[in-house]
Amino acid sequence: MNRPKVGIGVIIQNDNNEILIGKRKGSHSPFYSIPGGHLENGETFEEAAIKEVYEETGLKIKNPKVICVTNNLRTYIKENKHYVSINLFTNDYEGKLEVKEVDKCESWEWHSLTKIPKPHFDASEFAIHCFIKNQFYISGQK
Repeated sequence: MNRPKVGIGVIIQNDNNEILIGKRKGSHSPFYSIPGGHLENGETFEEAAIKEVYEETGLKIKNPKVICVTNNLRTYIKENKHYVSINLFTNDYEGKLEVKEVDKCESWEWHSLTKIPKPHFDASEFAIHCFIKNQFYISGQK
């Protein structure tokens, strides 16, 4: 029996209150998404967040904090992929922003919370919704 996988999403906010969003390509094209990936065996959520952000963006984040959990049922219904996402937040980062996984991401851009680009990857959309509403859990909306 297949079981849900654990995804990690990271909302990074700059000094202008904008968040980092990537324009995806390849298997997740044409969607936009916050940085993230999969939780590996033996990793803490924070370790996974730090690793995934660096692998994708070149940024070194510090002090990521868990802000919400989402059960991504809409993705399960559409793609038969069931993920539970642990989403973290930080505004503590350093380094030069770059596209490090050129096969997965076209660009990284800072966006206002009132101007989130579309179409948006479900898990990322749910994380941003929780962040804006200060909501810890979202069911994933069937």
